[in-house]
Amino acid sequence: MSSPSDRTRLIASATRRGFGRRPVNPPLERASTMLSDRAEAMRDDADGPVYGLDGMTAARELRAALAGLEGAEGAFIVPSGLAAVTVPVLALTRPGDEVVTTDAVYGPSRRFLSRYQAARGVTTRFLPADADAETILAAAGDRTRLVLLESPASLTFQMVDVAAVAAGCRARGVMTVLDNTWAAGLAFKPLAHGVDVSVQALTKYVGGHSDLLMGGIAANDPRCLSAIANAIEDMGWHVSPDDAWLALRGLRTLPLRYAEQGRSGLKIARWLQARPEVSRVLYPPLPGSVGHDLWARDFAGAASLMGVVMKGGNEAAGRRMLDALTLFGLGYSWGGFESLATHETHQMAYRDHPPALEGELIRLHVGLEDPDDLIADLERGLAAFAG
Repeated sequence: MSSPSDRTRLIASATRRGFGRRPVNPPLERASTMLSDRAEAMRDDADGPVYGLDGMTAARELRAALAGLEGAEGAFIVPSGLAAVTVPVLALTRPGDEVVTTDAVYGPSRRFLSRYQAARGVTTRFLPADADAETILAAAGDRTRLVLLESPASLTFQMVDVAAVAAGCRARGVMTVLDNTWAAGLAFKPLAHGVDVSVQALTKYVGGHSDLLMGGIAANDPRCLSAIANAIEDMGWHVSPDDAWLALRGLRTLPLRYAEQGRSGLKIARWLQARPEVSRVLYPPLPGSVGHDLWARDFAGAASLMGVVMKGGNEAAGRRMLDALTLFGLGYSWGGFESLATHETHQMAYRDHPPALEGELIRLHVGLEDPDDLIADLERGLAAFAG
C-alpha cells in the first residue's frame, strides 16, 4: 500500500485509534504550573510537561504534525514567522561567522541580520536577488557558516536551484536554512532536497484565518535539532495553547485551501498578464514568468501570492489602484482566506542591488473569493491606476 498523501495524513493524525473515546481535536489546556503527585516526579518529563513552557497537548500534536508534513525528525513552534528564521540563525552561527543570502530576503529577516547579528559579530553578504546556485556557492568563503534562502524570494519572486545550493553547501560544511512559507510545507519539501533547516511562517497558510502569529522550524540532523532546542529554551520562546490549537485546526484543511487559492491565483495571473496596464506578473507558476522552469521541476503546487509590475505609474497611481479595490483588503501578511493588496515599490530602496522595474510594484494575495469577482475588482483598480 502506498503512503497516504499530505491531505490524508494531516487528518488521519486526528482520527488515529488506540486512545479510547475522545474529541477529534485535543483539549485546550491553559497552564503555566503543572502539578505532580510526588516530589520525586516533579522533574520527570515521562509524566508529561513539567512546566507550561514545554507546551501542552495542542502544541505537541502540532509539532508532530508539522514534522510529518516536512518529513523531519523534529519540529518546533515559535511565536512568529520571523522567529522561525532568527532562531536557527542564532542557534547555528557564532561571532566571526558569515551568512550569505540574497537581496530579496524577507525584510524583517534582513533587518535582523543587518542590525542584531552584525552588532554581535556575525556579518552578512547580500547577493543580487537573481543570483543563481553557482553565484551563491561561489560567494561562500572560509567564514561562511550559513546560507539563508527563500524560493520564491520575497516581493520579486526569483527562484533558486535549492538542491544544487544545498549539495554544494554540504560539501563545504556550510549549513542551509530555507524560508519555505510560500510553499507552506506542501508544494516543496526542503529537507528532501538536502536543506538542513526548513522554516515557515505558520501565521500564513497554516493558520489560514489571519488570527494568529506563529512560526515553524523543522530539521533532521540531531545536532542541528539540539542547537535549535537549546536556543528556544534559552530565550524562553513559547507559543500560547490557544494559538497552537488554532494552528493545528488550520493545518487539517491546509491542502484544500492551498490548492484552491493556487488555482485562483493562476487564473488571475494569466488575466493580469494580458492587461495593457501590466508589464509583467512575477509568479513562478505562470509560464514565461520569473523562475517558471525551476518551479515546474521542483514544486507540486502553488501559493496565491504574486507581484505585479505595472507599466510606468508612480506612488500616487499605485495608491489610486489600491483605493479603488473593494474586495481586496489593504493589509500586510498573506495566506489567509481573504485577498490582500499592497504597494511595494518603496521596498526596493532597501536592497543593495535594486532591480530594474518598468513601473510600480503591486503585491497581490488571492484568497478564497470567487476569482471572477476578484478579476472584476482588479479591473476597477487598473482603471484607477491609469487615471
